Amino acid sequence: MSSKSPAPTPSLPLDKLGRPLHDLRISVMDRCNFRCPYCMPKETFGEGYRFLGSSERLSFPEITRLASIFVRLGVRKLRLTGGEPLLRAGLPELVGDLAALQEVEDVALTTNGVLLARHAEELKAQGLGRVTISCDSLDADVFKTMSGGFGNPSEILDGIQAAISAGLAPIKINCVVQRGINDHTILPMIEHFRGTSVVVRFIEYMDVGTRNRWNRDKVVASRDLHAMIHARWPLAPIAASYRGEVAERYAFADGAGEIGFISSVSQPFCGACTRARISSEGVLYTCLFATHGLDLRTPLRAGADDAALEQLIVAAWLGRADRYSEIRADVHESGTEHKIEMYYIGG
Repeated sequence: MSSKSPAPTPSLPLDKLGRPLHDLRISVMDRCNFRCPYCMPKETFGEGYRFLGSSERLSFPEITRLASIFVRLGVRKLRLTGGEPLLRAGLPELVGDLAALQEVEDVALTTNGVLLARHAEELKAQGLGRVTISCDSLDADVFKTMSGGFGNPSEILDGIQAAISAGLAPIKINCVVQRGINDHTILPMIEHFRGTSVVVRFIEYMDVGTRNRWNRDKVVASRDLHAMIHARWPLAPIAASYRGEVAERYAFADGAGEIGFISSVSQPFCGACTRARISSEGVLYTCLFATHGLDLRTPLRAGADDAALEQLIVAAWLGRADRYSEIRADVHESGTEHKIEMYYIGG
């Protein structure tokens, strides 16, 4: 069987809402070294939980082959996620393979940062462009609460410094805000990173998956965070840098950097979503809140050529009509929602 690329697709696919396929998030590992209650609560994902075996996860050549097909269909940005992607042995090798694909403009990584200090230089050398670090507080006690008791802020800060030294930029921090848990530590986090190149982005607590006991009362709307921050450090809006950018960007009026808000609950942005996701076992999902996906691993390992795999992917994208955040209230009212867990396909 040859994986030689077929001729380019004449026209790039648009989904039912006219959205192109531009971004691909690839989960390389379903395991994580944290047990964040809103993602992998430890009462569910304990020592006896069965994660995927190594043979069940896509190999690096399989990931690269699928990514090359997505690139022919219009994808220009690739992001490696988890679980925690840095738990996957040899990850810099995969980064190098993906960065070498023609027409790929950006290879990025989302990580909790604990292992980043030891890998940042090699990741950069292999072609990683930038990194996003999940960190919900710099307060040690609050951090422990939100990570399920694992890790500490000093490890994250070491990882950030290593990433800066390696030239992985821009560095973004994703902070999930939950009322009554970490919302009181927002201003100290901003103060720590103001005046640096690090961009902190605040994410509304979302109902991803079905195991995080999501409650709308725990959501702190971005507009409320903005008002609180603006009262301390005046903010000015920044225009989006590309179509489909999920974060609303704001600059500090005194020139001390910028912050962002991701408002999936209060201000859904489904209409501009250009993202697809592949789980670590090779299932394609067209929405973070998906209820089902398309198995690509089975045909891949059964000998399907690239043209056949491309046809499957195109059909899935052409049939896409996902807009969960815009219809969240109706879905919750029906009581029928069942969604893929975030640890399985990344954020």
